[in-house]
Amino acid sequence: MNPRDWYAGLAPRERQIVLVGGGVTAIIVLIGLLWRLEGVVTRATDRVEGKRGDLSWIEAVTPRLRSQPAARPGESLAIAIDRVAGESGLAATLAGIEPAQPGTVRARFNAAPFDALVICLARLQQELGASTEGADVTAAGTPGLVNATVVLRGH
Repeated sequence: MNPRDWYAGLAPRERQIVLVGGGVTAIIVLIGLLWRLEGVVTRATDRVEGKRGDLSWIEAVTPRLRSQPAARPGESLAIAIDRVAGESGLAATLAGIEPAQPGTVRARFNAAPFDALVICLARLQQELGASTEGADVTAAGTPGLVNATVVLRGH
């Protein structure tokens, strides 16, 4: 049966109920869609703000990275880690450097400022081509400080 024929076959009171019910249903669906759209827009806006914050931090750190001295010829990875950690303000937090697997070194940092640690690792990558093979990073109790064990491979 055709919906128009069905509707025409209804009593006038039933037609009115169908029209009001259809209108209310359409309004509820529209409100639901707008509510969901608002949530999607809010999440996207929050994500963009986070990315802007990341970009600001990268732009602020880039001049510091570029101003640091380059690697020294023939310098071992362990010595480079010690030197760069000292230049990055991490000398007091560097708990140890030890060989790991062949070609890798494990460096431990205790209560190190996270931002300084990231800058240190970026410098090692930029200056020596060192890559991070693995990292175990946990909060040190104070906001912004971390305990980290980083495995680096020299190139």
